[in-house]
Amino acid sequence: AQGNPRGEAKAMVSGKAVAIEYGRPSLKGRDMLGQAQIGQAWRMGADTATGLKTDADLSFGTVALPKGEYILTATKVAADQWHLNVLSKADRSKVADIPLAQGKLDTSVEMFTIALKGEKDKGEFEMHWGTTALKAAFTGK
Repeated sequence: AQGNPRGEAKAMVSGKAVAIEYGRPSLKGRDMLGQAQIGQAWRMGADTATGLKTDADLSFGTVALPKGEYILTATKVAADQWHLNVLSKADRSKVADIPLAQGKLDTSVEMFTIALKGEKDKGEFEMHWGTTALKAAFTGK
């Protein structure tokens, strides 16, 4: 049985839908992101893999992500540095690693949250858990 609720983040970028579907584990007193091991991929949620479906071609800085369906994970690459890992949904081969900017939240977020924002051709991916905020800006066409 799936122990955690599912969440969905959606945005429109360049008039096209971008959506992330994910499991929402709770901290329950743990510092999950702080405890993460460097170099070990985290499924970025719980239970079923986190999925990205985009009808737009996305660009995260120099990283191009053609429209389609992907699996998302995240890897801690240094003490305060994370990468968003984009894998092919078909065979889970790695498509891209996207550096995430890390910030600190004033209030701890108990349940893992992913947000997508879109305005015209610009978008932002953001995830919050505990007092950690990780984000990456992108454009779509």
